[in-house]
Amino acid sequence: MTATKNWLKASWDAGRGMLRPVTGRPHESEDKMSAPVMVPIRSLGPSYRERITAHLLRLEPADRYLRFGYAANDEQIRRYADQLDFNRDEIFGIYNRRLELIAMAHLAFSEHPEYKHCAEFGVSVLKQARGRGFGARLFERAVMHARNEGVNMVFIHALSENTAMLKIARNAGAQVRRDGSESEAYLQIAPASLDTRMAELVEQQFAEVDYQLKRQAKQFWDFLASVQEVRSGVQHARHQSAE
Repeated sequence: MTATKNWLKASWDAGRGMLRPVTGRPHESEDKMSAPVMVPIRSLGPSYRERITAHLLRLEPADRYLRFGYAANDEQIRRYADQLDFNRDEIFGIYNRRLELIAMAHLAFSEHPEYKHCAEFGVSVLKQARGRGFGARLFERAVMHARNEGVNMVFIHALSENTAMLKIARNAGAQVRRDGSESEAYLQIAPASLDTRMAELVEQQFAEVDYQLKRQAKQFWDFLASVQEVRSGVQHARHQSAE
């Protein structure tokens, strides 16, 4: 455990200077920018499709409406999750201590030849995880990955009433165009650099170690709970036999 903590500290010290939001405004000086807060954001593959589905199904009706632009029912959400293309797109997730997916983002890369350098961003955060900046951090993580993949524009299509999502885009410096009930946000991003590539590598390693530690901790507590359950059963049996 000590070695793991030392590794995490070394990784953080090595990457902290590169983990400032890559979407920050260019005229902000470093001393005015707040210190970055590292949030373990993990890339999700096809084996996590069921967890992604479970996360989306936990969204309340109003959140489903804002996330998908319509009142998505359970069947439509399952269809969306089943059609996720993990080879083309990138899915990012944030877990809590119980390994529940509490926030996730979908970075969809365009298949159209004329827009091959564009990607669309979508995000969802469970109600109990709001107010922690997870949506903004997922956006920063997605933009960093998009830069490293050669994308020069990230856009968000959202309902105009989705003020939280549009605020994230505006704070990142995106241009927002409103067309009645819907809005489009466009963020022009710079080419990849050594800093962005190293920062993404550090974040990937940090998120992986964080996930494995949470998984081991959960297994340990689940084991203790099962032991306690067995002990309670034995004690109950003894009391019954004594009677």
